[in-house]
Amino acid sequence: MKERGFTLLEVMVATVIMGIAVAGLIAGLSQSVKNASRLTDYDRAAMLARTEMNDLLLADLPFEGTLEGRFDAARSGGIPSGWRASVAPFEAPPNAGPGTMIVERVALAVWWQPASGTRREIQLETWRGARIPTPSGP
Repeated sequence: MKERGFTLLEVMVATVIMGIAVAGLIAGLSQSVKNASRLTDYDRAAMLARTEMNDLLLADLPFEGTLEGRFDAARSGGIPSGWRASVAPFEAPPNAGPGTMIVERVALAVWWQPASGTRREIQLETWRGARIPTPSGP
C-alpha cells in the first residue's frame, strides 16, 4: 500500500524557501518605508521653499545682500530646518543710474536635517524687477 504525504525533507526545504521569500519581502518593505519618509521630508521642504520664496518676493528686500532664518518646528514637522536667500543685481542697462529699473536675482536655499543626520538642501531661484536705490547723503 502506498502512503501519500510529504517527507520531512520536503517540508524543511519548503520552509527554508518560504523563509527566504519572507525575509526578502520584509527587506523590500523596510526600504519602501525609508524612501517614503525621505520623500515626505523632501516634499515638505519643497513646500516650505515655495512659501518662503513667495514671502521674499512680496517683502521689501535689500537691493543686494543675504538674508537667512529658521522655520518654526510646527511648519517643518519637527525637523530642524531653515533658509538662506541672496539678492543681487542680475541685469541692468548700460550706464544705469539710481532709480533705473533692473532685473534682480533672488536665490533661495532651504535646508533640513532629518533624524538620519545627513543635512539636505533644495535650491530655488527667480528674478524680479527692482529699482537701483538712490544713495543716501552723509
